[in-house]
Amino acid sequence: MIIEDRLREMGVQLPSQAKVPPGVVIDFAWARVHDHRVYLSGHGPQAPDGAIVGPFGHVGAEVSPEEATEAAKLAALSVIASLKRAIGSLDRVAAWLRLDGFVLSAPGFDRTTNVVNGASRLIIQAFGEDIGRHARTAMGVAATPLSCPVVIAAEVALRA
Repeated sequence: MIIEDRLREMGVQLPSQAKVPPGVVIDFAWARVHDHRVYLSGHGPQAPDGAIVGPFGHVGAEVSPEEATEAAKLAALSVIASLKRAIGSLDRVAAWLRLDGFVLSAPGFDRTTNVVNGASRLIIQAFGEDIGRHARTAMGVAATPLSCPVVIAAEVALRA
């Protein structure tokens, strides 16, 4: 329970299972465990009760870069919560292999790397450099589910 203790010390709370709005159909797994890997679907920012939270809209227009960085942190917590539900203990994680960040970007907004740093920093702080350091993509996109400013997906290796 070292990782979960560290998260508590950081003052963050893992959200409950995502509560999707009416009319949204989830025909996929939030986390898929295969061999010693976990593939984590794209997650948006969630409140502790699992509700999808805003602000909503394009970063660089309706959403400030600072708000989007916080949203990336909340989306990473959503990813970690799904990971925990899939594997039981977060201490089973051997390495965060990759993190993909999708930023709903206004035309001309090119600081997606800075926004996704919110997710990367949280993971490295919680899991430490050796386990938490990951390869990463931070892409600006034209649309995201529910107009979330940031969506985070990941791939994690488990201890044998």
